[in-house]
Parts: sequence; structure tokens; C-alpha cells
Amino acid sequence: MRVESSAIERTGIAVSADTEPAAGLPPRSAAARYRRSGTLQAALGVTAFSLTFPATAWGLEGFGPWSLVSVRCVLAAVVAGGCLLALRVPRPDRRHLAGLAVVAAGVVLGFPLLTTLALRTSTTAHAAVVVGLLPLTTALFSSLRTGARPSRKFWLAACAGAAAVIAFTVRQSGGALTGADAYLFGALLICAAGYTEGGRLARVMPGWQVIGWALVLCLPLSVPGALMALSYEPVRLTAHSVTGLLWVAVGSQFLGLVVWYRGMASIGIPKASQLQLAQPLLTLVWSVLLLGERLTPAAPLTAAAVLVCIALTQRARS
Repeated sequence: MRVESSAIERTGIAVSADTEPAAGLPPRSAAARYRRSGTLQAALGVTAFSLTFPATAWGLEGFGPWSLVSVRCVLAAVVAGGCLLALRVPRPDRRHLAGLAVVAAGVVLGFPLLTTLALRTSTTAHAAVVVGLLPLTTALFSSLRTGARPSRKFWLAACAGAAAVIAFTVRQSGGALTGADAYLFGALLICAAGYTEGGRLARVMPGWQVIGWALVLCLPLSVPGALMALSYEPVRLTAHSVTGLLWVAVGSQFLGLVVWYRGMASIGIPKASQLQLAQPLLTLVWSVLLLGERLTPAAPLTAAAVLVCIALTQRARS
């Protein structure tokens, strides 16, 4: 996951790179250690996100899709709300509530629900390749929201990446898009909107508070939703289903975002974004190791092609 805001460094999640080094440490040594720490945190965030689809597949072994998503939101909101209370974080200004609602709709509810519904019939490898377009989709929404005008090179690379994913999707589904593909493409759009709005809010509050308040705002929907879903969908508690639920709730939805934002604050968006390029390929690895899926040659090749296209867009934008 990434946020399109160059001002993330000012969110206050981590101290500035200009912070005075500890006593006895030369400034360059302290700065280098700070950058290494930021790189490690951003990499941990990417790793957490890359495990989301395999963990969702595990969760679906014991939970229905609606139960998994709603319980996931409740658990993540409890953790986030506890952190907000413990740190006595003041409530966000009323003028930020509309933006937080967009983040909640896109990142907290929409993306998890649509991808979970897709993973009932789609492999995690297939979903990872399609959702690999998320950075490009986010860039498009960010351009529309902020009025930025990327270069022609950016749009050419973005269109090439989109074409590669669409060709892969159509080929994998036998010449026509499936219901799972419709869910995945819908997830791309709604999550990109949430990321873009989150990036705008990250200019005025720490990024972890953006996702924290978005989770808390969803409680009036997620709690009754969880109670209703659990009453209709059968639940089978297994090691896989419980582990998958806990990971998507605490690891992906909250803690992964915390270290990701801290890493971005330390090393900046351009470098952090480069690390995120590995996310689809990491998910392909997890799908083989954790789920025993067999990859077709087209999956890693398409993921690599999308990675190259995203790298070109990053260079074009910078």
C-alpha cells in the first residue's frame, strides 16, 4: 500500500532526518542509520501487504466472505482505537471527516470486501497480478484529484502496464472477464480513491492516525455487520482460518500501515515506492509456499512487466 503525498515526511510519524544525532555519534553515521531503519520499516510494510491475499485465502477456509471482512474491520478498529486512546490523540477536525469517510470506504471496507469476494473463485496469484496495477491506478486518481499533469512518458508506461494486465486477465479467463475479475478491477478503483484521499489527509495528520480514525469510523457499520454475517454464515475455526483472520486484521490492516508510513516518513515516497514494486512478485511467492498454487508462466512474466511499467512511471513523475 502507498500514499500519494510528498508531504508524508511532515506527518510527525517519525522524527525528521535533520534530527540531532545521539551524543557521540557523527551526523553522517546517525543519518545513515536513520535511513537504514526507514528502509527496513518500509520493507516490513510491503511484506505485510504481500501476505494479505494468502492470509485471506486461509481465512476463507473457515469464514464466509462477509464474516471475514466485517470481523477483520472490527478487530483492526479495536487495535487502532486502543492506540488512539492510549496516546490521547484528539479527535480529527470536522472538516476532515469527509476525507476519512472516503478512506474508510476505499481502504477499510471496499478493497477488503471486493478482493475477498474475488478470492472465492480466483487464485491469489491471479489476483496479485491484477491488483499490481494499484500504484498506477492511484497515480491516475491522484492526478485527477490534485490537478497534477504527469508527462507523456508516464502515461505511456501506465497504459502499457494496464494493457499487460488486461491481456493476462482475458487470457487466463478464456477470452472473457469473470465475476472475480470484475471484483478485482472494482477493488482497484475504490482503493485508489481511498489512497489518494489518505495522501491528502496525511499532509495534516500522521498517516497512522488517518487509517486509525478511518477504522474507528467504520465501527457503526462493521459491528452490526459482523453480528449479522456470523449469524448467517457458518464458521469453522481452524489454525489456518484464525491465523488468516488475525493477519488481515492486525498485520495488514493496521500494523503493516504503521511501519509503512513510518518508513515513508524516514526515506520519502520515491524510495519507499520503489520497494513496493516487489509486492505482486512477493505475493506470487507466498501463493506457492503457503497455498501450494501452481503458477503459469504468464503470471510472473506479467507481474514483471507491470513492475517495469511502474518503475518507469516513478522515474517519469520524479
